[in-house]
Amino acid sequence: MKNVFILFALLSLFSCKQKKKDELKETRTSGTMKILVDETVGPLVQREIDIFKIDYPDANFLATFKPEEKIIPAFLNDSVRVIILPRLLTKQEEKYYTQRNIKINTSRFAVDGIALITNQDNIDSVINVKDVIDILQGKSSSRKLMFDNAYSSTFKYLKELAGIKQFPPKNVYAKNTANEVIQLIAKDKSFIGVLGINWLSEKNTVFVSNKDKIKTLGLKNDKGKIGGDKFYKPTQDNLINGIYPFLRNINIIDCEGRDGLGTGFAVWLRSQRGQLIVLKSELAPHKLMPRQINYK
Repeated sequence: MKNVFILFALLSLFSCKQKKKDELKETRTSGTMKILVDETVGPLVQREIDIFKIDYPDANFLATFKPEEKIIPAFLNDSVRVIILPRLLTKQEEKYYTQRNIKINTSRFAVDGIALITNQDNIDSVINVKDVIDILQGKSSSRKLMFDNAYSSTFKYLKELAGIKQFPPKNVYAKNTANEVIQLIAKDKSFIGVLGINWLSEKNTVFVSNKDKIKTLGLKNDKGKIGGDKFYKPTQDNLINGIYPFLRNINIIDCEGRDGLGTGFAVWLRSQRGQLIVLKSELAPHKLMPRQINYK
């Protein structure tokens, strides 16, 4: 009887270990994956993750949502090998992986844009790209910009466009989050808020509670450039047609070096189901875009 009990205990222990091993097995639709996400596109990515987990309950994501400059170091020092950014990696960033013969798989799955918002009582309803650049270069004192974060990809995008390395001494400021920008603009008409478009969504309760107090500015590009013929708002149609001046590609970049959950999620993001979520988020799905946009 004692031997039977010992045998039963050993079988149970082996069964538990085997079950645990099977649970940890990573495939395209199961396992655990660490992923870094630029928070300016956070709402969209969170919805994609939520639906993917409904489709594949054995998939587990350890997602970190932070400003771009806060997550890039973790990606480059090999702490996390999957990242979602509204740009491509630079040649210098690619070297961190290519010099170790690790393949970089980059897939665009959506196109978003940078929205400019102001208080509903502000007399301005449009702005030129040149005016935005002038503010960033310290040439204009009549308007003030408020970014979602000093380390965000929105500031990086416009900083590169304006050819500056840091904030000018006046008229350009930053909060900590996009929702803080929305709340400020709702009560202060002296600022123009700068944030990712997908934060201006009916699924964002902060936006919904303040949307009657804010408005989105129309944006006109420089003459001769796309979007330079008139003022365009960041509507879904204007994103799909590629005519809104401040467009950005949203990419998933996978450097895991294996066919695992990172690969499966990237493929799923570009599938009909993943693209439908992009469409419902009022951004531009990858498959509906008429051309590849090479904006950073």
